[in-house]
Amino acid sequence: MFQVRATVVAFLGDTGLYPCHMQHQIGDQVIFDGESFHGRLCPDVWSRLVPVVEALHQAGPRYFPPIAYYPFWHAPLSVSAPEMKKYDGLGFRNVLRTVVPPRYHMANLVNQEAFTWPPSERLDLAAKPAIICPDARTSMVMTVEAFDLSEKGFDTPYFRRQMAILRKLRAREAMRKDKILESFTKHEIEDIYPALSQPLVQRLVEELECLDYVSTEQGTCRLTPKGEAKLESFVASLPDEDRVAFEEYVT
Repeated sequence: MFQVRATVVAFLGDTGLYPCHMQHQIGDQVIFDGESFHGRLCPDVWSRLVPVVEALHQAGPRYFPPIAYYPFWHAPLSVSAPEMKKYDGLGFRNVLRTVVPPRYHMANLVNQEAFTWPPSERLDLAAKPAIICPDARTSMVMTVEAFDLSEKGFDTPYFRRQMAILRKLRAREAMRKDKILESFTKHEIEDIYPALSQPLVQRLVEELECLDYVSTEQGTCRLTPKGEAKLESFVASLPDEDRVAFEEYVT
């Protein structure tokens, strides 16, 4: 599970004529740490933000809004051309040039790399989740991203299991992903919540890979410098009793 950050990145409306009455500024942030939200946000935006935060908390950087899979992001603009119906089935003609929408036009709500000619080579043109203030006059835009592992709320035991995996990797330098479970003792597997299994370990490692705490090549996992720093920070934050218990994972 992941911590999630929403950041104000733009105002697509005319804030000179229609200022934001929450006085939001570009760069304002709201963070969900796994159990609490931190930051100030216009009440009209909360209902739009929370479902996106929920999805990213669960899936992290792996989450793509379903609309991102549409192929039309890579198609050029078009004009109606009934004589072309015999070719495409509907009747459109390509506009083989990039059109820049005027300021405050609704087309500015779309990623400006989409519908261009030549087309963008990126396959994630609509992948980064974003929300827009419902006041169309200002149209505040917030991008939403998973930026770290969640270690609070009901995520805490899973996060600690991930830190244990980092500890096992540091002790061994490298391990086959399908052998990580075997590095844990029977006590470590069955007596500590959540009990470990191959599917659970796979999911935990996937999240570590998403954030570059672990690198995997040809099925072999290694701790990255970023993962080393994360592990050290975690151990340093533990109360003495918890740190002693965590030391069991050096075996």
